[in-house]
Amino acid sequence: MNLPAAPQANGPLVLVVEDEPGIATILTAYLQRDGLRAQQAHDGLEALRLFRQLRPDMVLLDIHLPGMDGLDLLRAIREDGNTPVIMVTALADDVDKLLGLRLGADDYVVKPFSPPEVVARVRAVLRRAQAQPAAPARGAQRIRVGRIEIDQEAHAAFAHGEDGRPVALPLTLTEYRLLACLAAQPRRCFSRSHLIEHCLPESDALDRVIDSHLSKLRRKLQQAGQGDLIETVRGIGYRLWPGDGAPG
Repeated sequence: MNLPAAPQANGPLVLVVEDEPGIATILTAYLQRDGLRAQQAHDGLEALRLFRQLRPDMVLLDIHLPGMDGLDLLRAIREDGNTPVIMVTALADDVDKLLGLRLGADDYVVKPFSPPEVVARVRAVLRRAQAQPAAPARGAQRIRVGRIEIDQEAHAAFAHGEDGRPVALPLTLTEYRLLACLAAQPRRCFSRSHLIEHCLPESDALDRVIDSHLSKLRRKLQQAGQGDLIETVRGIGYRLWPGDGAPG
């Protein structure tokens, strides 16, 4: 196929991790045509080395790779930080896709795909990751629900331990937005469509993607000793239900 001519790219850097050179070349060409910089890696170990060396703005990551598969690589990336990751898979099996999302992937695409669609998804996830939060109203910079505190000005969330000391929660941007949305009106039930619209506004995410992000957020809250704060309301959606009385 004829590849698009690439202008001089100076935008965000995307690490394309794909063991099929033809697909990697096509994706790289389309990303560069859209003004993005792109670097290829053809196996998991090479990708991990380049990730640590180049610190890309996003990783486009195939699940099935030689040497170190994509899910193991995603775990390593998440241990290092919250760099946005879009998983690529040749399987339509939801289990594989959702496993990747529970590990912290921001989106996924299934082969065969349209290269322009992949570029559009890359742009959407980059916009979400780089978006600056709206300035909170005066006096509303902090939300406190039970022992969870959200600093909207700093765009950070904290869990207060039994000794009262706050510990920062290691949340992705999407997880932070979900927690802030739920905590702003504790005990209110939010539908999945509402959460998608307000927390992933530039994504075409499906309901099960929200389920995966909330599952990961719930585990992080539990690991921080906060119990099961997020309640699933069957057939409707989710709500934050503090277990120790009214929010502080």
